Amino acid sequence: MRTLIKHLGAPLLAAIVATGAEARSIVIGGKNFTEQQLLAEMTAQYLDHLGYQVERRTGMSSTTVRRAQETGQVDLYWEYTGTSLLIYNKLEEGIGSPEAVYQKVKTLDAQKGLVWLQPSGANNTYALAMQRADAEANGITTLSELAQALNDGRELTLATNAEWYVRDDGFKALQTAYGLKMERSDIMRLDTDLTHVALNEGIVDIALVFATDGRIPAFDLVLLEDDKAFFPAYVVTPVVREEVLEANPLLAAQLNVLSARLDNDTLSALNARIDVDRGVIEQVAEEFLRSSGLR
Repeated sequence: MRTLIKHLGAPLLAAIVATGAEARSIVIGGKNFTEQQLLAEMTAQYLDHLGYQVERRTGMSSTTVRRAQETGQVDLYWEYTGTSLLIYNKLEEGIGSPEAVYQKVKTLDAQKGLVWLQPSGANNTYALAMQRADAEANGITTLSELAQALNDGRELTLATNAEWYVRDDGFKALQTAYGLKMERSDIMRLDTDLTHVALNEGIVDIALVFATDGRIPAFDLVLLEDDKAFFPAYVVTPVVREEVLEANPLLAAQLNVLSARLDNDTLSALNARIDVDRGVIEQVAEEFLRSSGLR
C-alpha cells in the first residue's frame, strides 16, 4: 500500500508536501469520537499549511458524515474499511484480508464518486484485551488460547458493549468461530467507554476494545491475537469526493503522505494524549504534524 510514498524521489515528495492549491474551501468531516476529531483536525491544519482553504464539520455519526459526503456537503474524511463494507455497502460475507476489504470498498465506493486513497497502517478493529500481567500468568496470547482456557474450566469474565453482544457478527459469532464457551453470568454489558475501566480496575478479566484506543497502552493492556481472523479490518483511510480530487490535482498525493505517517502505535499514543492526559486536540494535532515534518 505504501509503494507510492516509497518510490517518490525527495524533490518530488518535497514539492507535493509544500505545494497548496487555489480552490474553493475543502470541507473536512469527522465523526463524534476522539480519534475522528483528531484526524479531522490534523488534516485541516495540514491542508491549511499547504495553502488550501479548509472548513471543519465534525461531531457527526457515521451514517450522517457518509450521507454528507455522498451529497457533496463534506469533501473528505477518514473512514474505516470495515464500516464501509458492513454498514454502507451491506456486505457480510467474504470479508477476507485487510487488503481484500480495502479493494472491495474502493471498488464499490468508486461507483458513488468516492475515492479511497492510500490506507494508513492503523487498523481500528474490535479486539479482546486483558491486563498484561494476567495474560502472561495464564499463558494467553491468542483468542484460540483464550477459548482453550475457558473450555478447560478457567473462570474468566468479559466486559462488552451491549451492541456487540447481541449483533449477529458479535459475541455469538465469535463463540462459533473459536468454539468458545462462556456463561451469560460471566459477561458484563457496559457502555463502550467503560469496558477498559472495568478491565483496568480488575472488575473483569477480559474486555472488548477498539485496537487504537489510547487507554490500551496507558493501562498496559495487551490485545489477544485474532489468530483466526474473525474480526474484520477497519483500516483508517482518507476518502475524498472524486470531483474534489479532479479540481485539486496534488491533493491525493498530499493526503497519502499524511496517511503514511499513521499506524496503530502512533494513533494509540495520540489518542492517549487526549483521553488519558487530557490534551487539547488542536495542540496534539499541531505537535504531531511538526514532529512528522508536515508543518
